Amino acid sequence: MKTSLLAAALCLPFGGAMAETLTVYTYDSFVADWGPGPQIKAAFEAECGCTLNFVSAGDGAAVLSRLRLEGAHSGADVVLGLDNSLLAQARATGLFAPLAKAPEGLALPVAWADDTFLPYDWGYLAFVYDNTTLSTPPDSFAALAASDLSIVIEDPRASTPGLGLVLWVKAAYGDGAAGIWQGLTDNIVTVTKGWSEAYGMFLNGEADMVLSYTTSPAYHLIAEGDASKSAARFSEGHYMQVEVAAKLAGSAHQALADDFLAFITSDAFQSIIPETNWMYPATHTPVPEGFGPMPTPVEGPLTVSDADRKAAVDEWVSVLSR
Repeated sequence: MKTSLLAAALCLPFGGAMAETLTVYTYDSFVADWGPGPQIKAAFEAECGCTLNFVSAGDGAAVLSRLRLEGAHSGADVVLGLDNSLLAQARATGLFAPLAKAPEGLALPVAWADDTFLPYDWGYLAFVYDNTTLSTPPDSFAALAASDLSIVIEDPRASTPGLGLVLWVKAAYGDGAAGIWQGLTDNIVTVTKGWSEAYGMFLNGEADMVLSYTTSPAYHLIAEGDASKSAARFSEGHYMQVEVAAKLAGSAHQALADDFLAFITSDAFQSIIPETNWMYPATHTPVPEGFGPMPTPVEGPLTVSDADRKAAVDEWVSVLSR
């Protein structure tokens, strides 16, 4: 018995109490070996004396779907990876708690005054291509639809980039969005559940272009010394995605969740983002030169109502199912 008690005591931290575990639901690429997750886990655990447990739950929209299914009994304390296109839908669940304090030091290109959802990075959607095989990329959705180029896109019902694309087309074309989608039907090779699958297909040569971000070529340039990838600039402008984190109201670790959300705006977190998540940081943290110039943002609302989002997705489904 004494031996068992001694062994148990040795497993405890010096304070004599078990360290807390903070569970964060996020998307697949965030927790990949090459993503920001491993570095952020190490940096936060060094400060908190806790265990940070990232749980991969698909792409951003799939993360929200899982939370809605689990409801108030979810095992998550924090969700990281929703975006501005999902805010109305996420807020309507009633699952999220307000931030303990207003964030300081944000440096987004747009005003941000949300009391629940905290931005941690942002970027512009774009179609990425190989400039060694495609010398003159399309400069608009109309030009892409008129071409014989093949593309891979993500499903807006499961993926935040996919949803952003649907809203991008809708914001740019309004009532003419269905016509653009009709024109693109013969360009689309497939629709994947998430970004990782789509980008992998593109890298494997299964499509000429892939829906990704204007910053994706920076990864190849900086991490691989490969300048062969470029992002097509569209005359309609580019849809801005802001990724956010939020605390679950049902979390059993409210104070620790607040600490993690505060950590998100710190240099320790933000400095990891540019060269792992390949997005712009949400604060004044500098980015590498390889990120290049920013595109013209699309005209239209940064956030959309749940009704507008659903209508745009329903329109997309209707056209592609014909």
